[in-house]
Amino acid sequence: MMLALSALALSAPPAPAVRTISFSGYLWNVKASAGRVGPGPNYFSDSPNNVWVDALGRLHLKITRVRGKWQCAEVVSQASFGHGTYRFYLDSPVDALDPSVVLGLFTWSDDPAYNHREIDIEFARWGEPANLNAQYVVQPYTLETNIHRFSQPAGVAQSVHSFRWEAAQVAFESVRGTAAQPADPGDLIQQWTCSTQVPVPGGENARMNLWLFRGRAPTNGQEVEVVIRQFEFVPAGP
Repeated sequence: MMLALSALALSAPPAPAVRTISFSGYLWNVKASAGRVGPGPNYFSDSPNNVWVDALGRLHLKITRVRGKWQCAEVVSQASFGHGTYRFYLDSPVDALDPSVVLGLFTWSDDPAYNHREIDIEFARWGEPANLNAQYVVQPYTLETNIHRFSQPAGVAQSVHSFRWEAAQVAFESVRGTAAQPADPGDLIQQWTCSTQVPVPGGENARMNLWLFRGRAPTNGQEVEVVIRQFEFVPAGP
């Protein structure tokens, strides 16, 4: 029996290789799934049609339809960063995403401790066209003190969204344009600070994904693409 089990193990096919990309000076694993997985659940594809870096060094995430299946996109940093400032520079307007579409800019750990150490900036209407189109969250979102909904203005082609994760709080900010800080008060879109249920760092990764709420097809039946110009991490001071 031992020999039979050993032979079976030796004959098992190797696990598929994980596709890796280089973006903003970091290595990222591209998520892929044979079946529906979270979030959603959805099918995730590591195809260059779903995730690629262009000649300008910008990351493209795209939801595509292949043979009747909607394929979503996600990248996961190989590095774990911990306390500090996470900045996501967008080169796409995200105010008018289809009601079924979610763009997530966040941290996540597969360890369930501290609600998976999940800190989110999300652009989504969660299936309801009348909903506000953006939110900041320090999980769990079920606590009113841990979620802040707001409106990303229409037609903002470039914007910067960030959170500063510290031991006692997480401070979020969204700004028009390409600069990390607002050049004038009119560039500030939103700010918010959460000081409850702040997670302790431990093995989380930075992640960016584009997916379908509850796995539902876009209401307009169209593929969706978002361009991210840069990811930046600034470690917390001593």
